Amino acid sequence: MSRIGNKLVEIPAGVTVTQQGNTVTVKGPKGELTSTFNEMIGMNIDGNTVTFTRPNEDKFTKSIHGTTRALFNNMVVGVSEGFQKELDLVGVGYRAQMQGNKLVLNVGYSHPVEFTPDFGVEVEVPTNTKIIIKGYDKSKVGALAANVRGVRPPEPYKGKGIKYTNEIIRRKEGKTGK
Repeated sequence: MSRIGNKLVEIPAGVTVTQQGNTVTVKGPKGELTSTFNEMIGMNIDGNTVTFTRPNEDKFTKSIHGTTRALFNNMVVGVSEGFQKELDLVGVGYRAQMQGNKLVLNVGYSHPVEFTPDFGVEVEVPTNTKIIIKGYDKSKVGALAANVRGVRPPEPYKGKGIKYTNEIIRRKEGKTGK
């Protein structure tokens, strides 16, 4: 039994949902998202709630049931509230800055690393060691944050690198002398 798939999705005020076959469009104050879901999962819009049903108890149908509901819920939350990821730069000389629309990172390489965010994704650098990535598409926000973190992942000995603000780095003890 899919517990996630059986949960109702509440549609907040100001958000409209239109369905044509298995293609769903969600419009809200932050933007508009369109997605095509599996045709096996039924979607019932009743006022300001949406429910998802599955036709049988096959393993694939069960797994896609919860996934479909979660993806739809992310669309609704994204166009109404938006998503945000915060990153911290830890290390001597590590800094980030915005040059126009580009995010430029200086993290110990011989060259600066540049990122250009996709449409619908906004990057802010309030201080030179903090990056805030905002947007209404959860997958784009998460992908950009993961790519930025992947430039210099935090290392376990000194903790240097780019990490999520709420991430806890498990530290290792270094070598001990005789």
